[in-house]
Amino acid sequence: MNIGIVCYPTFGGSGVVATELGLELSKRGHEIHFITYNQPVRLELISNNVHYHEVNVPEYPLFHYQPYELALSSKLVDMVKLHNIEILHVHYAIPHAYAAYMAKKMLKEDGIHVPIVTTLHGTDITLVGSHPFYKPAVTFSINKSDAVTAVSQSLKDDTLRLFDVKNEINVVPNFIDLDKYNHGFTDCARHMMAEDNERIITHISNLRPVKRVQDVIKVFYNIQKEIPAKLMFVGEGPEKENVERMCTELGILDKVIFFGRSNEIDKILCFSDLFLLPSRTESFGLAALEAMASGVPVISSNTGGIPEVNVHGYSGFLSNVGDTEDMSKNALHILSNDERLKTFKENARNEALKFDLHNIVPKYEAIYQDTLSKCLVL
Repeated sequence: MNIGIVCYPTFGGSGVVATELGLELSKRGHEIHFITYNQPVRLELISNNVHYHEVNVPEYPLFHYQPYELALSSKLVDMVKLHNIEILHVHYAIPHAYAAYMAKKMLKEDGIHVPIVTTLHGTDITLVGSHPFYKPAVTFSINKSDAVTAVSQSLKDDTLRLFDVKNEINVVPNFIDLDKYNHGFTDCARHMMAEDNERIITHISNLRPVKRVQDVIKVFYNIQKEIPAKLMFVGEGPEKENVERMCTELGILDKVIFFGRSNEIDKILCFSDLFLLPSRTESFGLAALEAMASGVPVISSNTGGIPEVNVHGYSGFLSNVGDTEDMSKNALHILSNDERLKTFKENARNEALKFDLHNIVPKYEAIYQDTLSKCLVL
């Protein structure tokens, strides 16, 4: 198949998953065209059957806000015609599904029929999409898509609750390439981060308020009072200054290492003993899955799609949002015993196997084939 993929090209989970999906599809013999305003961060190699097409938005003084949706729609029309793209897979309802539908209508005028598969990732539904200003456009975009997927059952339920959706929504979970997490490091440089007797706790996020990163500090503070430990803090975002101030006030700044944005997540997870994800909500919890793939158990909040990834009492523990005392107790339960920690590490890796891309990508292929078949009938 000749597949066009539209996504945000940033470090966010949706862009990462969309890029990894395209790369795996290319390995399975499909022609992939990424269409977005920047080269996706995980798209390191352009090959014979992986292409990137940049969406340029001309600057016009007439517009207070430049019309990206209009530029994207026009680019999609041009790329479909030029490269004979058979199907568009758009990640995020707005603006991508909305722009794709406009492109589809323009193409229809020329006798070209291109179906749209829309994947809902989270904030396009629970945050942006539910806003009264955008809700009609999101509802319209979902219902005008030829196929719709959501990355968790929780997100599907939220979508059906918030919008008047007529379309069927298929749950296709996020995934990772487990082969990339078969760490072959002979030396993770663990000794540079912590002493031999110290446990290493890790948190990775964009440090937005929804991640409740101050709860990470509260949990770590309780952990380090009981056992020697270091905290690896990975990411940049609006809450970083508050976190640094909190660490200073608690007197634990010397036990916290701030990495900022890092391209060495695999190495950081390689020497981690525990991952903290106390978010207010997560549509899936891709960061938790990446940790589990590295054999790192997860202490998380029991919200959104996280319970579909992190199994309570097996790959880690779930607590109510904001219950840092329970999170701390569960963390110490895992960390205080070497054999117990080893078991949880093995369990985390085993649970992650369910989300290997080789198990999930064929589900998308089946949806593409089914969607194309239905469009041919029409």
